[in-house]
Amino acid sequence: MFEKLFLLVKNNAGMAVIDNPAIPVKYHEAVINEASSSIIEVLKNQMETGKTQDLIRFFQFSDMYNKSLVSSIVNKFANKLNNFYGIEPHSALVTANSLIPPVMAELVKQSKNEQNKDFGLSNLLSKLNGNRNMSVLVNQMMLA
Repeated sequence: MFEKLFLLVKNNAGMAVIDNPAIPVKYHEAVINEASSSIIEVLKNQMETGKTQDLIRFFQFSDMYNKSLVSSIVNKFANKLNNFYGIEPHSALVTANSLIPPVMAELVKQSKNEQNKDFGLSNLLSKLNGNRNMSVLVNQMMLA
């Protein structure tokens, strides 16, 4: 699942990373990996801090719940760009804002596609939660 997330980020990285003069070519793969890990870290943190229901709502109603979650991912990724790759803070934030929201929108879309088991919400949450089966909890919360 995490490899698929990396590919999802990579497929959306065109203008934000690949065509971005602020990011040297030698860092492209690493920066894409940082974006993927930022997404995983924030989603995992949501679960670890007892905000699983908010996370499920995000995937159910992303238009209503996306601001704070996506902002957290954008900020985490921008900080990594600044701290690890020396990208100026404003440029790092612009880069993160041009990559993370479309990736998250695509992730939500993929999670709703019943043919795509890798990004199914139960599977995604199970992977984030150390492979514990989350399908019962997801089903209960989706009905609530």
